[in-house]
Amino acid sequence: MRKLQSANILAALEAHPAFRAANTVLLYHSLNDEVDTHAFIQKWSSEKRILLPVVVGDDLELRIYTGPEDMSISGIYGIAEPTGEIFTDYAAIEFIAVPGVAFDAKGNRLGRGKGYYDRLLPRIPSAYKAGICFPFQLVEEVPAESFDIRMDIIITINEDELSHPHHPLPSCDRE
Repeated sequence: MRKLQSANILAALEAHPAFRAANTVLLYHSLNDEVDTHAFIQKWSSEKRILLPVVVGDDLELRIYTGPEDMSISGIYGIAEPTGEIFTDYAAIEFIAVPGVAFDAKGNRLGRGKGYYDRLLPRIPSAYKAGICFPFQLVEEVPAESFDIRMDIIITINEDELSHPHHPLPSCDRE
């Protein structure tokens, strides 16, 4: 069921105009309880520059994905992480797929509590940010502070129809 849901969510993601237009995309190598991005990363790596985060201390360092042979399981979470070149040209990142534990209709995101994306996203203000999640992860309200970065869109599926609706959000101030 999760594989099918993940495939449908990622089909909606790759159909989104902002993803289509982007050359440099920040994805994430999913954990077991997240939308499964493993095959998606490989699929798009020949057409776009794919970046993946690597946990380094309290921060996320970005690295260029070069293929499954250059992934190494490391860190405290046991996530496969790229071993390739460090990427620091944040202004070149045009699209970010952001994982989360929960999202709300205002684009607020609840992470796992370590603040990795809270520290990373302010460094990439101009990128289009898409929260991707399973339907059960959409909640009424996520607690948010004024400094939290909202998603531009939440992409999930409609459980009843297995359709691919984008959940457009109210515009947010990017000042």
